[in-house]
Amino acid sequence: MDYPKSVPSVGLVNGKFVDENPVAGTPGSLIPAVWGNSVTQEILSVVAGAGMAPSEADNGQLLKAIQAIIGVTSPMRSVITRVAASKVLAVEELGLVLVDAYAAATTITLPPSNAALGVRDVIVRRVENSGNRLVVQASGADQIRFHTHLSPVGYPFLVLMGGGDWWHLRSDGAGCWWPVGRFDNTPLGRPFFETTLQLSPGGYGALNGTVMKRAEWPWLWDHAQLSGMLGTEAARAGNEGKWTSGDGALTFRGPEGRGEFLRVLDEGRGVDAGRVMGGFQSGTIHSYTMGAQGAGAVGSRWSDSLTAFGADTREEFQYVTGLANGGPIFPAGTIYQQDTANTMLCSFKSRPRNIAYPGRIKLI
Repeated sequence: MDYPKSVPSVGLVNGKFVDENPVAGTPGSLIPAVWGNSVTQEILSVVAGAGMAPSEADNGQLLKAIQAIIGVTSPMRSVITRVAASKVLAVEELGLVLVDAYAAATTITLPPSNAALGVRDVIVRRVENSGNRLVVQASGADQIRFHTHLSPVGYPFLVLMGGGDWWHLRSDGAGCWWPVGRFDNTPLGRPFFETTLQLSPGGYGALNGTVMKRAEWPWLWDHAQLSGMLGTEAARAGNEGKWTSGDGALTFRGPEGRGEFLRVLDEGRGVDAGRVMGGFQSGTIHSYTMGAQGAGAVGSRWSDSLTAFGADTREEFQYVTGLANGGPIFPAGTIYQQDTANTMLCSFKSRPRNIAYPGRIKLI
């Protein structure tokens, strides 16, 4: 490709075009047919190289062809799209998509991952922390192939949770979007401690036994069903660490961990035998005697014989009736019992020194 040189004496200066100058009597540039045809063929070669059929009615084919060719070698375009409401993304808007869902719940729908789109990348990033639900939805029957260990075909949508949360997705041109990267790859369902009361971005919720809709969290419901620790809502008392099946149709419940210590499951070792995953265990109760009528040194007759004393299932004390000499009395922080020999039996629970941190769980 070059400036025409086949007719150098007709209106050309150093092979470049010039305008007609009536005052000087010089003609304007004469464009020879061979040059016009070569320019057209150069453009048509780019269009053909992109696998497109030339169309005289389409004046944007060269740009589309260049974009398609670039997309083959680099699926990510240098495009920034800003969105503040629900929207179906156009092909030209794929690149970095910044979404502000502050005004209301928002759905961003991806273009169809078909042969016409081919291999394309998009990064969808949330820019605010309003708490409104922000969904990235695949088009039609397309699927986003994440958490394929739970569902081999993936899921039709994902949720961006918290300001700064992002997913990098790539289309395969055959009905799927595949995750290339994301803000946080912590495994689904993992509990952990946090040092802030705020929910961190990346897909986290409070470890508080909340009830969720199966349709809004299908991957989490699949995780619960395959976890080996899914119980019924009716049997939740004493098993609050488990998932439950909720109402049995539309909802399910997450594990509850607030105010509890977490313990590693025995899994056959025999140290804490008989435990089931997510099951509650009450604290150990200790007791000691002070001798008849309070004689003797405190703790001189240590015993753990009153392991059922109080029979409580939580940290608080419970009043127990039916014991000798009128039952127990409750001075501050301690439980007392008198037997028939007037020996004072003291029973209490102990817990290690500890620090309380908010509990969180990975929801996506």
